[in-house]
Amino acid sequence: MKIVTIIGARPQFIKASALSRAVGSRPDIEEVIVHTGQHFDPNMSDIFFEEMEIPTPKYHLEIHSLGHGAMTGRMLEGIENILKVENPDYVLVYGDTNSTLAGALAAKKLNLKLVHVEAGLRSFNMAMPEEINRILTDRISDILFCPTQNAIRNLVQEGYEHFGTQIYNCGDIMYDAALFYQEKANQKSTILSDLKITPENFILATIHRQENTDDLDRLQNIVEALNYIHLSKKVIVPLHPRTKKILKSSQIKVDFMIIEPIGYMDMIALASNAYMVLTDSGGLQKEAFFFGKYCITLRDQTEWIELVDSGFNTLAGADKSKIITCFENADSTKLNFNVNLYGDGQTASFILDHLKI
Repeated sequence: MKIVTIIGARPQFIKASALSRAVGSRPDIEEVIVHTGQHFDPNMSDIFFEEMEIPTPKYHLEIHSLGHGAMTGRMLEGIENILKVENPDYVLVYGDTNSTLAGALAAKKLNLKLVHVEAGLRSFNMAMPEEINRILTDRISDILFCPTQNAIRNLVQEGYEHFGTQIYNCGDIMYDAALFYQEKANQKSTILSDLKITPENFILATIHRQENTDDLDRLQNIVEALNYIHLSKKVIVPLHPRTKKILKSSQIKVDFMIIEPIGYMDMIALASNAYMVLTDSGGLQKEAFFFGKYCITLRDQTEWIELVDSGFNTLAGADKSKIITCFENADSTKLNFNVNLYGDGQTASFILDHLKI
């Protein structure tokens, strides 16, 4: 069996690492990795392949720094040419990026079997480019591997039981990666000593989503909230160069600690040792839960509604006062993280076992 895997963004590298590791123990399966180049900063791309021991992509399209239409169109063209050469049994895409949609469209235009890992997620916010990508990819996929029962429920409500699509609740493949790499991160990462911080004595925060970085009012409110929180608990923010440039050009005052983008091992080390997490990242919301950390989400919606329903996550959006209130009330939050929301950490094996020619 030959699988062509399309990846291009940081969360996809994490998910792909778990599946590629499982493929390594299956001599009956060949995987060809295509890297679109969507994340092009070496700190956000190349380092992931090195430290996570992901097989080197056979193809690298190096497509980045373009608008949504141009980027998706060029990826579609490049992936289509590769698929004509490789002629795989399956094309596998992850998540909800432009790389995801381009890979999905290229596969279906060539009548190839399409597999979507992390299917069925919905924010119900059509202003999000990710929401458009995930809905379109789900609709044209042949096999949908869902991380949660909520994702299954979304697909059922949208009529997918009548579309002839195979649907599975396989658990979350990021849980596979978190379990595997946490021990390695504790051994290899030196970021806590490098930053001179101690466990539970700092907060990890990230700001990267377009809805926050391109809306100066939202960005200003988030930064002011983080500045306030930093007065009582050190706030550390690995920041993308683009967001850093926006802060500088907009003259938004920053008091918290900004660091360069970091690799997965360092991110795992920070997330697992932080007092709590504040983020607009989908993946980091789950990683906070994996490591038993309360999370304040800097978005108005989340795909991971089960975290909110269970009290592990609070949606604060870009509301400065709400972000601060959530932080100040966190000490009184007593949570039991010993619940199974995302499977048993064997999602990659499940996926491979359910692919048949």
